[in-house]
Amino acid sequence: MWNFKYQRPDYQRVFKLVRRRLSWEEQRQRVDLLYQQLSKDKAFRKELMRKAIHLSSLWIPAAIYFMPKIVLVPILLVILIGNVVLEYGNYKKYPWARKSFGALFFRTLRNKETSREHFQFTGAIYVLFSSLLCLCFFSKEIGAIALTVMLVSDSAAALVGRSIGKIKIYKNKTLEGTLAFFLSAVVINLLFWPIYPFGWLSVLACLVATLVEVFEDKIEIDDNLAIPIFFAAVLAWV
Repeated sequence: MWNFKYQRPDYQRVFKLVRRRLSWEEQRQRVDLLYQQLSKDKAFRKELMRKAIHLSSLWIPAAIYFMPKIVLVPILLVILIGNVVLEYGNYKKYPWARKSFGALFFRTLRNKETSREHFQFTGAIYVLFSSLLCLCFFSKEIGAIALTVMLVSDSAAALVGRSIGKIKIYKNKTLEGTLAFFLSAVVINLLFWPIYPFGWLSVLACLVATLVEVFEDKIEIDDNLAIPIFFAAVLAWV
């Protein structure tokens, strides 16, 4: 005969252990969710700081429009060369370069930019190089619009995509971020209407720039260089 009285304490102990195990699982799941949320918030804050620095380059399109080319070209060249020297010095681990580069840029660099086996330029170099190309090969109006689209619309796409992006359309690109790029580019062109006419060509240029941003890996050109050049080329040569 089964001694139910004798076995009851064992059942109670097992039941308590199961409840405790379930509570541990719930706590572990809560900790995992909290960690994921904190990681996402940290990544967003890092991207926000990165794009704030990105937007600080808006002085360049303003300078392209208002400053004489003969004055601005040497200024951009000096800044470009200085950045190349600093980045190469950081790659070679020269103490003076690592200290300066780390203080200026380390908090805003993505993981792939801090773990490179070979020397590669960061986005800042491409921004300066594309600025020089826009300044030298396009009118000041087109150059200013192209660089503003690259700086503002790229930032809008990244921040919107990371914060509320849900629908993936290509790799890590989201529909929400892509729409933010295109719509902000159109708005920028409308704001420049007093100095450059807005029409179907402007919309086409915005569409091309959006596609360049989405399929950056296919083009194999950094978007800080590809976006303004493709945009300006459509406005100038189509």
